[in-house]
Amino acid sequence: MTTLDAAEAVTRPAWGGAFGRLWSAAVLSSFGDALRTAALPLLAASLTGDPLLIASVAACGYLPWILFGLLGGAVADRVDQRRAMWTVDAVRGLLVGGFAVTVALGHASIALLIALAFALTTLQTLFDNAATALLPALVDRTALGSANARLMTGQRIAGGLLGGPVVPVLLAAGAAAPFAADAVTFVLAAALVASLRTAAPERAPRPAGSTLRREITDGLRVLGRDRALRGLCAATALCNVGMAALIATLVVLVTRWLHAGPGGYAAAMTAYTVGSLAGGAVNGPVVARLGRMRAVLLAGTTQIAALTVMGTVRSLTALVAAMAVFGLMGMVWNVNTTTLMQQRSPAPVLGRVSAAFRTLAVAGAPLGALLGGAVATAWGPGTPALLTAGFFVLSVAALIRVREEPPAGSAAGDGAAPAQDTR
Repeated sequence: MTTLDAAEAVTRPAWGGAFGRLWSAAVLSSFGDALRTAALPLLAASLTGDPLLIASVAACGYLPWILFGLLGGAVADRVDQRRAMWTVDAVRGLLVGGFAVTVALGHASIALLIALAFALTTLQTLFDNAATALLPALVDRTALGSANARLMTGQRIAGGLLGGPVVPVLLAAGAAAPFAADAVTFVLAAALVASLRTAAPERAPRPAGSTLRREITDGLRVLGRDRALRGLCAATALCNVGMAALIATLVVLVTRWLHAGPGGYAAAMTAYTVGSLAGGAVNGPVVARLGRMRAVLLAGTTQIAALTVMGTVRSLTALVAAMAVFGLMGMVWNVNTTTLMQQRSPAPVLGRVSAAFRTLAVAGAPLGALLGGAVATAWGPGTPALLTAGFFVLSVAALIRVREEPPAGSAAGDGAAPAQDTR
């Protein structure tokens, strides 16, 4: 365990002040997102019976990241991240509020749903990269691990435990109600972020002739030069191919292979959420004992075992237990990959490194979803979980030779940001 890991094990961000407001905004926004993402497929299904059209609405959740993710990171590094975040949330609130009015008037269409999903995710590419870059400015760097764990746990509670059950209540008031509530959460989150009293970061002047394309390339170069981040990105990309295969077919596994019905599917998803919350709680002690990179390796290895159980044991009880373990270790993976990226990236390019990491990591997800459907059709509903386990094996293999070493340009063991000029 490094000195940095020991410090982070006992350092916690203060709930009051800037971090508390950011946490509140993130949790509130996640609650609204859960309302919208649960209501959108239901609205799509009420408008058309064509599965391809319904799926196309969900597909728009991937496409903007592939098209605009790198651009969003470059813009996030050029602007005041706090201002970018509240502006994006305000615009998203207006878009969703206008959509709620359209639904209430009975003018919704599949084309409008697709346009909304595409626009919201496009804006999210800027928001998420700006948020990743802003957090190190709000909390001490030794508290980043705890801050990320608190943010992700709060978001999982709001989105996984609270948002879903509220949707049927809101739908009883009309199809537009979940979208109207989501618009309100966007506006409130924007107000919370706007209230942060964080000074705009000082940045060196951009070199003459600097372009967005060159700045995007700089972010990719920083990611590629850092052995640890490069390995984490490759490992996460492999995991996401497998995760897409699992997510796309999990309902088939539960309803057709286990014959558990909608109740079984709900139990599996609830177990995953509860496991994720437990992961946020145990992450600190795990990191204190193992270090961040070894914690990620432990998470991936344990998830392989959980996926093997899902694909071989034909029991709802076993599936629920495996999903809980899978969610717990998934949270450990997510918290530590995000924290390592924040710690190891120079502040001036953090938004671009985040964008490069996210874009490369999600690029294979559409292929994974197709692979999951293909193997389920060819060899049965349990095989996508085993396919996912195979991708996780490759992911862990990509990390085994990666050591948790100080970033280039820092003193050994101090974990400081790289000193080289990447602009």
